[in-house]
Amino acid sequence: VQLQASGGGLVQAGGSLRLSCVASGRTFRGYHMGWFRQAPGKEREFVAAITWSGSTTDYADAVKGRFTISRDYAKTTVYLQMNSLKPEDTAVYYCAAKDSYYSNFDIWGQGTLVTVSS
Repeated sequence: VQLQASGGGLVQAGGSLRLSCVASGRTFRGYHMGWFRQAPGKEREFVAAITWSGSTTDYADAVKGRFTISRDYAKTTVYLQMNSLKPEDTAVYYCAAKDSYYSNFDIWGQGTLVTVSS
């Protein structure tokens, strides 16, 4: 499967953005999907994940209650709705996929830059 992320941009603190990640190639339905981010000078960190069925989601503590991950099977797209954005959310956001729940994410898309101004 190939992943193409989009939706990043510049937003003021308190604002919202929705990131999209379109999957192509092999069947989208069988993959667990995730979002990660990497801020300048920092290591990449986990943001959110959703199982192949969509029944289970997981979030980093830093984004719980503000971000929502979802997936649309018809559009083979996974979304990250980001609300109440903070300057510390500024990062390059990456979508990722894996075909096993217990393995590491091993398929990565290109990043999309999110900049939150104070």
